[in-house]
Amino acid sequence: MIKKIIKYLYFFLFLVIPLVMNSITSELFEFNKMLCIYLLSVFILFFWVLRMIGQHRIIIKRTPIDIPIIIFLVSQIVSTFISIDVHTSLFGYYGRFNGGLLSIIAYLVIFYGFVSNFNKDDVEALLKFSLAVSFIVILWAIPGRYGYDLSCLVFTGQLSNNCWTDQFHPEIRAFSTLGQPNWLGAYLAINFFIGIYFLFKKNTKFNSLVIPYLLVNFIMVLFTRSRSALLSIWFILFAILVFGMVFLKNNLIIQAKEKKLFAGLIIIFICLSLIFKTGINSFDKYLNTSWWSDKVIQKSNQTNNISVGSSGVSESLDIRKIVWQGAFNLVKRYPIFGSGVETFAYAYYFTRPEEHNLTSEWDYLYNKAHNEYINYLATTGYFGLTAYLIMIGGFTFYLIKLISGLRSDKKVNNTNRLILTISLFMSYLMILITNFFGFSTTSINIYFYLIPGFVIVLNENEKEASLEEKINLNSFSFLQTVLLVIVFFAAVLTTNYFVSYYLADIKYARADLEAKAGNYNDSAELLKQALNLKYEHVYEDKLSVAMGNLAFLVSYQKPNNTTTEELIDSSLSLNKKSIEASPMNVLYWKTGAKNAYLFYQITLDKKYIEQGINALVQAEKFSPTDPKIPYSLAIFYSLMFDEEKNTLDKDKYQGLSLTAIENSVKLKPNYRDGYFLKAQLLKKFGQKAEAQSAYQFILDNLNPDDEEVKKEMIAN
Repeated sequence: MIKKIIKYLYFFLFLVIPLVMNSITSELFEFNKMLCIYLLSVFILFFWVLRMIGQHRIIIKRTPIDIPIIIFLVSQIVSTFISIDVHTSLFGYYGRFNGGLLSIIAYLVIFYGFVSNFNKDDVEALLKFSLAVSFIVILWAIPGRYGYDLSCLVFTGQLSNNCWTDQFHPEIRAFSTLGQPNWLGAYLAINFFIGIYFLFKKNTKFNSLVIPYLLVNFIMVLFTRSRSALLSIWFILFAILVFGMVFLKNNLIIQAKEKKLFAGLIIIFICLSLIFKTGINSFDKYLNTSWWSDKVIQKSNQTNNISVGSSGVSESLDIRKIVWQGAFNLVKRYPIFGSGVETFAYAYYFTRPEEHNLTSEWDYLYNKAHNEYINYLATTGYFGLTAYLIMIGGFTFYLIKLISGLRSDKKVNNTNRLILTISLFMSYLMILITNFFGFSTTSINIYFYLIPGFVIVLNENEKEASLEEKINLNSFSFLQTVLLVIVFFAAVLTTNYFVSYYLADIKYARADLEAKAGNYNDSAELLKQALNLKYEHVYEDKLSVAMGNLAFLVSYQKPNNTTTEELIDSSLSLNKKSIEASPMNVLYWKTGAKNAYLFYQITLDKKYIEQGINALVQAEKFSPTDPKIPYSLAIFYSLMFDEEKNTLDKDKYQGLSLTAIENSVKLKPNYRDGYFLKAQLLKKFGQKAEAQSAYQFILDNLNPDDEEVKKEMIAN
């Protein structure tokens, strides 16, 4: 019974992870999927340990990749506890969640829980279920293609695509319940190769259902416009073709009719690529697009971050090269253990190349290196990346050895095992390739950690009896009962912790909405409730901002009110705590500067200008190529110029202000706001001719139709 419950939990895992999403949390997709993984790993572990207690034995099967896994886990633990932000390394970056040490432990629990509780027959049943769920994911995406997104219906009650921001276009790039087109593409591609097994499996009637599935799956991959997923599918199909020709040409595993079927499918896939286009502009431009409107193609390219004419959108590969360069520079600073698991969002600022400022995503926060291997290198150092590659290499070596051993056996069961092992290898290879051009997500990591489990269980020598011993709770000894109670309460407390995490995030999401609406009092109360449920320095930082803005509003309603002073003190204290929790987080130093600006407006006390300058100077140390920091410094120095009475001090701050703004536009030569502030400062300091030149630069080089600049030039 307990073993069946464990198996049902895995089926539920494969059902809920691709499908779960929620609009009331701070992140619609990944947060909810990650919380489900945490909870399901707790349940799996509980029933697994309960089975051990009931059977008086340790039930943890050894695998051929135990040592590589241990090395990898050790690398992540070490990197976490010497991290620049231990909290983030434990839980993952808030907004991505997947990838922190706790998530890795959860995935390993799921892996070992699978190999210790499943048998060969269960593998195929779970893979069939995976295909069925992926088909549901495909069906969910289809209406969005025609302007009737089902997610919008669930979230807003309206059957349309209007609930999404400009960054999401389900009619152009499908993403279904996965969150992003590339994530959907990778997920479908994994299941595509699982489907290949059932297509060629011997002695089964399931084949006839697989062909339409593969066609629909491939079409939806095309609809995602995920270049990495599509190119990976074609690369692996070619690899299968070569493998069949070179290694299986004298083998009866793949018969003549099956070879013809495979060749026919290849031709159909080529035709589908020609009809529906690939999303690869350099290829699609040679195709006849008369039936596919140029407007849609252009919009698709822009959504893909492809530069089209004067769109001003940087090519995604160009941006990634810059990010990768910054990541490699980061490795030079933290070569052995990296900056810390999942700290790329903060650490990238340390070595962010100036070239990033010339891209269309110059002010985006990059929480990943957009290459899983480079991300591991930057955040966990050479030790972490080497351990990760050893884990991958260990499983790959085991797979190749298995395939080589199974090739010579002509038995139907072993033939099917060989085909399934190869198909799983293709799915695993698919993950490795797409991760090179992106990063892992919850849905993909489930397969990354469980495909090795599938292969190991599928090919193990079952020495143990297949029948499970019956467990009678009434016959438990005193020691068994004590262990059961301890495990039960541990599971309850852990479950309660993750439920509290979920509720805290809901409060945080609501607080963010209230803050955007200007309701800072409600926002602050919700953030306090979130912090009571679970500590996150992200909540603390947002609460500091809310309290600062609330102080600003209260000061205008009741000048000289003690409440204002209390709010200011509270905001300063919260900012200090968040910086103590994550001292190298440039975002929190920027928060300190923003708050200081508000407090100066409230009190006109120049000590807050000094606090803001100190915060920005510190921020500049952590992010030396961010043009917004010297831009803000120029404003603060200008305020100090106004405050000072001494001529020498005024000259000092005038010089610092102009130097700062000059540094800002030097870091970003096309920074319109920077040049505009430069002109205003020059005008303020009596240098009108130089101000006119700065305004003229904007018109000549950045925007000839800038009406605000034209008005300033006339007024000047």
